[in-house]
Amino acid sequence: MVIKNSKESCRTSMAYSPFFVAVIILSFPSSIFSSPDGPLYDYTAYTQCKLEPEDPLYDGGILKNEAATMEFITEGNGTMVSWPAFVLSSLDPSTFYSFSSWIKISGSNSSLITARLSTGNSCVGTVVARHECWSFLKGGFYINSEPNPSLLYFQNSDDKEITITISSASLQPFTKEQWSLQQQYKINTERKRAVTIHVSDKQGARLQGAVIRVEQVSKDFPFGSAINNYIIGNLPYQKWFVERFNAAVFENELKWAATEPKQGVYDYTLADKMLDFVRANQIVARGHNIFWEDPKYIPSWVLNLTDLELELAVKQRITSLMTRYKDEFVHWDVSNEFLHFDFYEDKLGKNATYEFFKAAHEADPLATLFMNDFNVVESCRDVKSTVDTYISKMRDLRRFGVYMDGIGLESHFEVPNLPLMRAILDKFATLQIPIWLTEVDIANTLGQDTQATYLEDVLREGFSHPSVNGIMLWSALKQNGKCYQMCLTDTNFNNLPAGDTVDRLLKEWQTGVINSQTDEHGTFSFYGFLGEYTVMANFRGKTTNSTFSVSKSDETRHFSIQI
Repeated sequence: MVIKNSKESCRTSMAYSPFFVAVIILSFPSSIFSSPDGPLYDYTAYTQCKLEPEDPLYDGGILKNEAATMEFITEGNGTMVSWPAFVLSSLDPSTFYSFSSWIKISGSNSSLITARLSTGNSCVGTVVARHECWSFLKGGFYINSEPNPSLLYFQNSDDKEITITISSASLQPFTKEQWSLQQQYKINTERKRAVTIHVSDKQGARLQGAVIRVEQVSKDFPFGSAINNYIIGNLPYQKWFVERFNAAVFENELKWAATEPKQGVYDYTLADKMLDFVRANQIVARGHNIFWEDPKYIPSWVLNLTDLELELAVKQRITSLMTRYKDEFVHWDVSNEFLHFDFYEDKLGKNATYEFFKAAHEADPLATLFMNDFNVVESCRDVKSTVDTYISKMRDLRRFGVYMDGIGLESHFEVPNLPLMRAILDKFATLQIPIWLTEVDIANTLGQDTQATYLEDVLREGFSHPSVNGIMLWSALKQNGKCYQMCLTDTNFNNLPAGDTVDRLLKEWQTGVINSQTDEHGTFSFYGFLGEYTVMANFRGKTTNSTFSVSKSDETRHFSIQI
């Protein structure tokens, strides 16, 4: 193995803006926006292989001037293997650690390299490294209790005899307070905007002391949940849902097994009724899904088709579904769990999925088309669904002339690793296309209170990341009171702990109602979440009502109202 020392150079990808500081002083307690002790989190990431490694993030952090050494690691089968590693002798409890390095290999064209902690054999991050250029690995871990000295080591995922070269390694600690302040800072700068309301009379004279009432009536950020046919005609369920969410996804009712249970026998009854509910309440809906690669969830009659019959059947599936629902769904999960299963590729050839995307785009050109898969942000233990594997599939699509417009991350968590989750989102963000957390839940092997705690961790991490465009919970309630893994409410619509968490965050992430008065300039300023607002201005018994929108921008939104 070859070890290369880290470069000693600091890079910073973000800094506080004077504009935001001015708004902060006006509208919020300074503690919410003050910089935590230590560096701000660096969202820098790379997905292209480079001829030379970049400088280490945070100037190397606690690995500055540290060199990796060859250390013996006990493998799962009990054998001792020597891998390059950093000796971590002084990790702090209750601390988040962000890790990154550049990796290059020899002895193979490419190999999946995994960074691990010897303590608990925890996965820290992965990268598909190559022999002719440098690849960027970014990940992290959280230390909960008093740690023992540990090794952070690198291993390849197969039996190839390769040499691993490491450069520009960095390990940066963040306290819980620093991590939380960073999340809040990004929420306040990415999900909000400064607004100034000007009040005048018909002649343009500024009105000081006018009474102002501002209320946010809708949100720009899509936050929703899965629903199923239990919601049809269920007024209490509908009321509970509409009071909270502005987005929905059908749990099973659009899947092939539901809409064509027998060949040539179509049944869109349930999906149509659920779509009526969505339309009536102005809720955006994701289309889930056109094809599911897992044979367990493919209609039984499809499994028995010849290759030629299957080719005709999938074309008819796309035509029937997409023609009926053209322009109805903002997204379509075209290929569900494509990284883990390959039923259609095995039957129809390796280009089958690319043809699905082409056909779906032709049928509904305004819909955003997604891949959707699990174990991508949840952990890095699954070699089938690493961030680099996902991105490689996307690039394959583009080479075939197909543009997949959205990244679907199912987000079925057990114990969340937030530094790893953020690092993976950073790498996806380099592609500059929409990222959605599409099926968020916490495993039911944990107690309800623990589910609620971990759910809050995941939602805060997702909502605060500047490149996440929407969040969907996978918490559709069935008639028997059960959900896939995590319920928000019981069948009487009394919140469970996870539901209380969602309600609290939804309230926190909404501007709500603001009552105030204009100043000597006839203006009132506030800092509000993106979305639609109503405003009422009253001066000496005269009242005017109006509406305005707050969309994303670094500039202050100015809105004038006359009385």
